[in-house]
Amino acid sequence: MAALVYFRKVSEDGELVRYEFGDDPEKFTRHLTMDKESRTSSADDGRTDYSFVKASRKINAMHEERGQWPDRGMSVS
Repeated sequence: MAALVYFRKVSEDGELVRYEFGDDPEKFTRHLTMDKESRTSSADDGRTDYSFVKASRKINAMHEERGQWPDRGMSVS
């Protein structure tokens, strides 16, 4: 069984980056907020489930690779 999560940056300021994410790139249903300094994230709805973890880890990995917060992306496993 494959797991798929898409994400897209909604906003960014000096301290935080906010993303919407979900399994349908045309209809995101959830949001997460990433702290730029600590590189930790929190789910806006409080659910730290598999989709949230996948999105958060992929966002951090892309940031590590490129040196900037990604505008969008996806993670599949």
